Amino acid sequence: QVQLVESGGGLVQAGGSLRLSCADSGRAFSSYIMGWFRQAPGKEREFVAAINSNGGSRFYADAVKGRFAVSRDNAKNTLYLQMNSLKPEDTAVYYCAASRPTKNPGIAPSYDYWGQGTQVIVSS
Repeated sequence: QVQLVESGGGLVQAGGSLRLSCADSGRAFSSYIMGWFRQAPGKEREFVAAINSNGGSRFYADAVKGRFAVSRDNAKNTLYLQMNSLKPEDTAVYYCAASRPTKNPGIAPSYDYWGQGTQVIVSS
């Protein structure tokens, strides 16, 4: 059973940094592809970043490339998203998600389990 809990969101000024965490209480974390998505008010959920099961491959949306970094610690069953140089347009609820092996980690339907989300607000 996968249970994902995000933390680390908050209010930050533009140009600042935040680190999101996503903890899984299950026992199969290391077998899943893990992803981060976000949803701003009035907008559809969008892909942010993904990482394969052993951390060897990482994928990013163009909007966050060079500013965000996804990582995982399989020994701690935890996924991270380091967000630097934050912009007001990064304001959203951020969700972590887990996927069985998939050819397309960049779309929400590929993911089987979702966390409840954590709010990130970037002020200008």
